Amino acid sequence: MMIKSRLFRETDADEVAKVVAETLRTTNISDYSHDYIERTIQTLTPAFFTEKSTQTHFYVICDNSKIIGTGAIGSYWGSQTEFSLFDIFVLPAYQGQGIGKSIIQTLESDSFFKHASRIEIPASKTALGFYQKMGYTFKNNIDSLDDEQLYRLEKFPQKK
Repeated sequence: MMIKSRLFRETDADEVAKVVAETLRTTNISDYSHDYIERTIQTLTPAFFTEKSTQTHFYVICDNSKIIGTGAIGSYWGSQTEFSLFDIFVLPAYQGQGIGKSIIQTLESDSFFKHASRIEIPASKTALGFYQKMGYTFKNNIDSLDDEQLYRLEKFPQKK
C-alpha cells in the first residue's frame, strides 16, 4: 500500500461518490435502514462533492491512484472561528487499518483547524465510537440523535 492524502480535484467527483455509496451500503447499513441509506446516497452525487470542494478544504486519501477515503473541513455556518468536519468515509476494504485516523490527522493539520476555536462533526451511529476515540465529545452533552439521525460532536482545539 502507498497511502497519501491530497486535495480533491474536480475529476475525482465520480470516484468519490462511488466510495461514499459503497461505504454507506456496506458499513452504515448495519445502523440505518435501506431507505435512509439510499436517500442519503441520492444527495451525495458527483456534483455535490464538486460543489463541496469549492466551500471546504476537501481531501481524498489514495492507495496509489485509487481513492479509498475522503474528508473535508469547512466553515461552521459561515463562522471564521468555528469549523466542521464533513464527508469522512473510508472504503470498507480499508477500514480498521488506520485510514480514518489518517483522515482526521490530515483535517486537524489543515489551516482551518489550526485557527478554530471549535470544531463540530455530525457523526453517524456507525462512526460515533471512532470520533470519540479521536477526542470528540457530545455537543452540549446531548447524547441523542438529531432529526438527521446523526450525533453532534465537538472538539476545542488547543492553540499552539
